[in-house]
Amino acid sequence: MSIITLTTDLGQNDYTVAVGKGKLLSVNPGIQIIDVTHQLAAFNYNVANYICRSIVNNFPANSYHLILFDLFDKKPEQLLVVQHQQQYIICADNGLHTMITDNAPEIVWGIPINSVFNVIDYFAVMGKTLQLLLQGVAMSSIGIPNPPCTIKNPLQPSWGNDYIIGQIIYIDRFDNVIVNITQKQFEEQRKNRNFKISFKRNEHITHISNYYGEVPVNEKVAYFNSAGYLEIAINKAMASQLFGLLRFSDELSPDAPTATGNRFFSNVRVEFFSSEAN
Repeated sequence: MSIITLTTDLGQNDYTVAVGKGKLLSVNPGIQIIDVTHQLAAFNYNVANYICRSIVNNFPANSYHLILFDLFDKKPEQLLVVQHQQQYIICADNGLHTMITDNAPEIVWGIPINSVFNVIDYFAVMGKTLQLLLQGVAMSSIGIPNPPCTIKNPLQPSWGNDYIIGQIIYIDRFDNVIVNITQKQFEEQRKNRNFKISFKRNEHITHISNYYGEVPVNEKVAYFNSAGYLEIAINKAMASQLFGLLRFSDELSPDAPTATGNRFFSNVRVEFFSSEAN
């Protein structure tokens, strides 16, 4: 049986997600839906990319990922079916798919839609498209290959010979901070040199741990999480609040704290140097 995941920004305070699932099940009562989250931060593509990329990269081949995020970024004209690394992503034409695939999807199919006026309509169209795919109907009979579509680029760190500057893209429920620096990027820039991770004045880390609990309680720690991104935490404490750290987009919002002497940071700087320079 095919695996089907559902990720949305719809919340769970009303009927929308439940009715949407009803639309999917009315097309195929036998499908099993795995809820990833319905709490994606509204309009925050960096968070959506981080969550959805982690799902797509870790599910078995031929899984189907239904993503309902920022559905009305523009007038709905097509639904996208994206084939990438033996996964299928079904989503709106808002550019998120190019962020998830690093702008390199294997193929994108456009499903023309002209009767989508609300979220439930989206669920209905996704359900019909999913059913055709599960029945083995050829994509060439369903949609248009590689149509013009919206492109968005993921937020990338900046770097030079001796540094990387990353941005905080996510803060989890334990108040741990995730930075948009991958382990691959880190090691490529490091070149076996020593390093210092700085994220606030006089706060830095010079060691990458294997896991969260490798340091004593109340000690700060840096490690690469299961998604392959740099994570900064405090063992048994709340790193984001204690260090005054916010997500990149939060710092730019109108209600972001900006009090003098209590500046919130979204950047994390990694400096590399030889042992002789230490």
